Amino acid sequence: MTNKILVLGATGNIGKPLTEALVAKGEKVKAASRTGKAVAGAESVVFDFTDLSTIENAFEGVDRVYIMVPTGHIDVVSLVTPVLDVAIKKGVKIVLQSVLGVDADDNIPYRQLELKVERSGVPFVILRPNWFSDNFHTFWLAGIKQGVIAVPAAQGKSSFIDVRDIAESAAAALTTAAFDRNAFNLTGPEALSYADAAEKLSKASGHAIQYQAIDDDTFVGILTGVGVPKDYASFLASIFYPVREGWTALTSSPKLFSVKVSLAPSEIFRN
Repeated sequence: MTNKILVLGATGNIGKPLTEALVAKGEKVKAASRTGKAVAGAESVVFDFTDLSTIENAFEGVDRVYIMVPTGHIDVVSLVTPVLDVAIKKGVKIVLQSVLGVDADDNIPYRQLELKVERSGVPFVILRPNWFSDNFHTFWLAGIKQGVIAVPAAQGKSSFIDVRDIAESAAAALTTAAFDRNAFNLTGPEALSYADAAEKLSKASGHAIQYQAIDDDTFVGILTGVGVPKDYASFLASIFYPVREGWTALTSSPKLFSVKVSLAPSEIFRN
């Protein structure tokens, strides 16, 4: 019987709240992760994008799947295509988490994944979130604790979105056919520059935090200095170009999904 929802990356920043939301809705969930770690209310399963032997087992008994491309990979088409192939072969509905703005050019790798899904013939929903507000207490946290946010964003603005909102959007897409065959831009309620973000973080945490606009080479040097591979560091630098150009400043309609704002938790300096 195929009535389960497969959540890839179920122990991650989005997969965890998504799994919790689906379980709360009474759905049968297969929580997939590289370790197969137990997740309350769900059936845990080992899954690794780089281990093709784990794919078939993960899809057993599944009629819907949430697919988020994991971080740290450049060739996302080669990484994700085998998973999409299995989902399509089995007729599984696909909710694919993509990236805001990739529909501007069909040559963008994330857009190539979208096109494969759109042309597959299976039910699908594509979610295109903007930059995560959670980056401020994950990727940028080390710098923030030193009182600085140093990224190559110039004065560009982004409508940062909380990962819990992405999870709620994915849960809605997975539990109704109302949004099928559509793509949605997901954003926070307002566009903020990194200087704006630094000001909000300073007020919330009680610590002075400044924004330092740097160039791509300096940014790559910072990342490689802490062990990030150069090719991936260069990729991360490149995705700030749309920020500098103002393309990430748009805000999407709040009608479909609720909005949570957690840009500046006061706990940020407690760890």
